[in-house]
Amino acid sequence: MSATATQATTAEPAAASQARVFLAVLRRDLYVTGRELPVFLAQVVLQPLFLLFVFGKVLTDLGFARPGYTEVLFPGIVALTAVVTGLQGTALPLVIEFSFTKEIEDRLLAPLPIGMVAVEKVVFAAMRALLAAAVMFPIGIWVLGSIPWRASGVPLLVTVLVLGSLVGAALGLILGTAVPPNRINVMFALVLTPLLFTGASQYPWASLDRLRWFQVVTAFNPMTYASEGLRAALEPAVPHMRPLISVLVLAASLAVLMAVGIRLFLRRAID
Repeated sequence: MSATATQATTAEPAAASQARVFLAVLRRDLYVTGRELPVFLAQVVLQPLFLLFVFGKVLTDLGFARPGYTEVLFPGIVALTAVVTGLQGTALPLVIEFSFTKEIEDRLLAPLPIGMVAVEKVVFAAMRALLAAAVMFPIGIWVLGSIPWRASGVPLLVTVLVLGSLVGAALGLILGTAVPPNRINVMFALVLTPLLFTGASQYPWASLDRLRWFQVVTAFNPMTYASEGLRAALEPAVPHMRPLISVLVLAASLAVLMAVGIRLFLRRAID
């Protein structure tokens, strides 16, 4: 009994110490982002802003998109912003830190399990993604004049945004550790473009019934469930998946991607 109690007593300070180190590393990354906030926002918001402007404003005003299309488009653009920002926020820094700057070695020397270094990368990228997604709401009002919104959908909105940001960051963890630095540009072209256009960001998933093969393809893209979950949260009158399905698939995707990503990170770090 006394040996067990001693081990438990020793484990608690160790866990608390690791938590403090984890938060200190995260705080440092947030501080750096805060100093470069305008540059960061310009990088992550420019593409979705123009997608929103062209598809939601220009095409609608010219009559090529039907009235009410913005109710379909806006939740999808927010989901796209969250997932893609999370992906880029993990993948690109890891490629640089593992290959050119070797900054990852400093992080690996921190008194943290190696796996927790990967988790910190994902959490930090997800926080950046959430900030970028939040900025899209005032941008949407500015570009479109109004956006779909309902207060009762806020819990689902927050849940889907958090899960979508984490899923994007976990996918970035896989790309950043599995792809050689000299192939990262090719990999982004092969992964990012299909991710953008098969994620149901410009169309409801249910509307693809007549294009069944493409509907099946989009079902394998985690961003589809983020887009559909946000439509359910912001504008439930638009056709969408059941919110429970969106949340469960995002949670399952996060678990699988994190397990694969941490394993690849450990292998790359140890090598």
